[in-house]
Amino acid sequence: MTIAIDCRHLDSSGIGVYLRECLPFFLATEHDFLLLGDEGKLSGIAGGRRGVEIGRCAVKPFSLRELFAFPGGLLRRINRCDAYYSPSFNVPGGIRIAIFTTIHDIIFCDEKALVSPVGRLARLFCYRRAARRSRLIFTVSEFSKSRIRHHLGEIPVVVTYSAAPSYLFDGGQSGADGLSAGGGEDADKDSIVFIGNIKKHKGLRLLLDAFQEARERGLSQRLVIVGKSGEMRSADRGTAERLGAAEAVEWRAELSDEGVRRLLSASALLVQPSFYEGFGLPPLEAMTRGTAALISDIPVFKEIYAGFPVIFFKTGDAADLRDKMLEILYNKKKTPVELGVAERARYSFAKTAGVIIGALCRTERRTDSRS
Repeated sequence: MTIAIDCRHLDSSGIGVYLRECLPFFLATEHDFLLLGDEGKLSGIAGGRRGVEIGRCAVKPFSLRELFAFPGGLLRRINRCDAYYSPSFNVPGGIRIAIFTTIHDIIFCDEKALVSPVGRLARLFCYRRAARRSRLIFTVSEFSKSRIRHHLGEIPVVVTYSAAPSYLFDGGQSGADGLSAGGGEDADKDSIVFIGNIKKHKGLRLLLDAFQEARERGLSQRLVIVGKSGEMRSADRGTAERLGAAEAVEWRAELSDEGVRRLLSASALLVQPSFYEGFGLPPLEAMTRGTAALISDIPVFKEIYAGFPVIFFKTGDAADLRDKMLEILYNKKKTPVELGVAERARYSFAKTAGVIIGALCRTERRTDSRS
């Protein structure tokens, strides 16, 4: 079987992690692949493996050119494959083979204030087009599956959970391999960390309120905000302005994988005050490095982190968040977070990639049986 994979999302945040971590497991199978995207980056990932071709493609995802003027030569190469997979909900025009996509969340339908009415309609068009063109849609939680079907109808959706990226694990591997993660790289854990952007659904404004109140009650830790500068676009301008003036708050726009690993290991606590997520990876990343996670009790977090050693606070309640931060950080009996074998094995990119490839292969067999 030959599978075309859209790799143009490699440098994006959540989608990029999902794709980068799944690709090695895809390429380790017996199938052949056509990888679409940046030739230099993909050559390093492919590593000269036989059966892997690279289709250079600089067309931007979700662009008009992708829909109406995708390169003809590349389309011909794609259409000689058996299946096409996109890790997002963009589908180039002109593809005639079986299409599979991943919709990580459908937030632009659920949280209408995030974009303008025109922007929402454009995204809704792409969601619906992906649902119409895809043989099967993958998503990262049962919560996202329910919301996708709520907005797009009773379409076939399969849950393929996200997982902690490999760079957080000792030995550079993730998943159900029994490798330890652990933390403690810096004994002086003087930071509270937030990983995300400043869009309203992430709850950063709430965290700043709770952090300021906690400081007034004696909290000594600083707050470190981690997020790429390209992800800091938001209508929540008030929060953006507060970041520059807030006491004991540091924003790190760019951190390498190793920098994230070290920061999580050296932090006293990760806080994720989200109002909405499709999966919500930072708490899992923090616990992988032995750092406690304090998270809002939204439905998707209740699903993803059931049985994990997380601490929940009441969503949207700054006072409860403040009190939980103080309680965790000043608890004299607190111990480092340790994930057991079952928790480490629950979410694995090896599993996720296997589900995706398995679904593509089953579809090919059904197609062959009808021909």
